[in-house]
Amino acid sequence: MKTIHFLHKKVEKLNPLKVMKILKKKGIFLFSPIDFQHIFDVSQYAAKNFINRHLASGFFIKLRNNMYTITDSVPPKFVIANKLYIPSYISFETALAHYHIIPEIIYTVYSATPKTSREFESLDSTFVYHRMKRSLYFGYTAIQIDGMSVHIAEPEKAVADYLYFIALRKKTINKRMDIGKLNKKKLSRLARACRNTKVEVLLEKVYDQQTTH
Repeated sequence: MKTIHFLHKKVEKLNPLKVMKILKKKGIFLFSPIDFQHIFDVSQYAAKNFINRHLASGFFIKLRNNMYTITDSVPPKFVIANKLYIPSYISFETALAHYHIIPEIIYTVYSATPKTSREFESLDSTFVYHRMKRSLYFGYTAIQIDGMSVHIAEPEKAVADYLYFIALRKKTINKRMDIGKLNKKKLSRLARACRNTKVEVLLEKVYDQQTTH
């Protein structure tokens, strides 16, 4: 009983403003109950109780099971995408739009993962994760968005990932894709790495279309 009483006293010292200040100071904008438990040195019960109580009050937002953020400190979507499903990196149409390789605005956040394909609805957005063979799970880099690190495919790898899924008939090609400024040798090497001749054929078709325009 003394232990439970001590833990209750300890968590009572926490309040939303104090929690927000500590999380921001540590640069933590996404967290799980286990993270909360370790950060504030409270029991598992106390952590879940505090989160659920302030989730109901609107102080916290639930992004998915065991993943939360502070309502007034929601991180960028790319950061959320990296954390919702680990490991993963931003790729496909989302990365192509980010690099202005396609002109459209892409609202769904597409990522590659070596795990099972998944889809999540969170914060009025859709996060889609396409399973990528482990042998092809490479070619991403870290960029900074609002001071936070994000894993995203390099431009050429985003194209290769996209063409690979077109070859698998899981996506359709965007005819306005512009790869003229990308490294052609690197693109060719990445296309060969897919070990699917259809990817190399698609790449050549994209280049041919651009030279005729």
